[in-house]
Amino acid sequence: MLIQRYQGDAIQPKRLSLKAPILAIAQALIELFQAHQGQSQGQLNQQLQVLEGEDTDYRIKRGLAHILRSSFSTFEPVSPLEPPLLRARAFTLASSTVPSADATQQHLQTLADQLSQELDRAVNPPEIRQGLYADLKENHILTAFEAPTAAALVHRYNLSQVQGIFYKATQVKLQAYRNDPGEYKLLFRYLKLFRLMAYIEGDADQGFTIEIDGPTSLFKPSTRYGLDMAKLIPAILHVTRWRLTATLVMRDRYTQQLQERQFTLDADCQLVSHYPPGKPYDSMLEESFANRWPQTKTPWRLEREVDLVPIPGSVMIPDFRLVHPDGRTYLLEIVGYWRPEYLRKKFAQVRRAESNNLILAVSERLNLEKAGVKVADVPAKVVWFKNKLSPKIILDCLEG
Repeated sequence: MLIQRYQGDAIQPKRLSLKAPILAIAQALIELFQAHQGQSQGQLNQQLQVLEGEDTDYRIKRGLAHILRSSFSTFEPVSPLEPPLLRARAFTLASSTVPSADATQQHLQTLADQLSQELDRAVNPPEIRQGLYADLKENHILTAFEAPTAAALVHRYNLSQVQGIFYKATQVKLQAYRNDPGEYKLLFRYLKLFRLMAYIEGDADQGFTIEIDGPTSLFKPSTRYGLDMAKLIPAILHVTRWRLTATLVMRDRYTQQLQERQFTLDADCQLVSHYPPGKPYDSMLEESFANRWPQTKTPWRLEREVDLVPIPGSVMIPDFRLVHPDGRTYLLEIVGYWRPEYLRKKFAQVRRAESNNLILAVSERLNLEKAGVKVADVPAKVVWFKNKLSPKIILDCLEG
């Protein structure tokens, strides 16, 4: 369902306009999904084929329907028992007599009565008929549908067409110009969330250059990594000023030879992200600490959006900044996560940052020895906490 055209060595994905004919198609598909709530996926697919008809734009309709099916719909098997168990019960009961239409109806009624007693609710024969093969995909029921607007569906289609480009990327070079530190922070969090192989240079004042290896740069091209690469695109849209260039390796449609192509995208692309702009806090631990800070009577001000600390090949993003009226400033990083790989990476970042104004709050519940981490090697002020991080602990460190 990806539609692309070529301009020399460049590639351009298909984009739909927000004009009346396209919006009418999108709205018709949305209304079709709404009308089929409570019905099977097979019934819905039949009506989608009718809506496609013999029009030449069938790929567009299929693409829009795919987005509605995968992103806005919930399909579930509906059965009084797990379908394999229900089939076993029904077939065992049916094997006791000679098959006939009357016997089948009687067996269904008998099984319905048995299940009504076992489940303490009314079960009827049509429910059993539906549930016998409810585990087949075409029999899954559309149990919920969160209808988008027609414009939102078109925006999602356009974004998906662009995301499909990155399945064939060998490398993506992203230039994030000077932006709000919070935008950088969200972008780097998504880089870590999707576990993309990235090399980062720059700083918050001049901007960052991020080089990301693509799926076709791996020893064995990975579909999963390609999907993770594509998932980053909606996150980039939250950054105000940026430009990226992707190097792609694609097979020529005529010669079947592999060719290198280019794809460029920037902040003026008119794409719309469906990702939220970012949660205020990464964890309940951080949120609890920030909520209790206003109760302290201190001139120190706690700030959520902090400066980024550049380190070779990456960047460190502390959780909070503490600012005193006399100009003193400290960065606070809370380490409450237990996974050994995370701890090793976090403490390595702290060592490489070589920051003399960093406070590291470490949970006593962490098994640092098992993770191979030594706090004595860290060039930062270290404080310890148990279940919750108290503002008093940090204040004592600041005034100590």
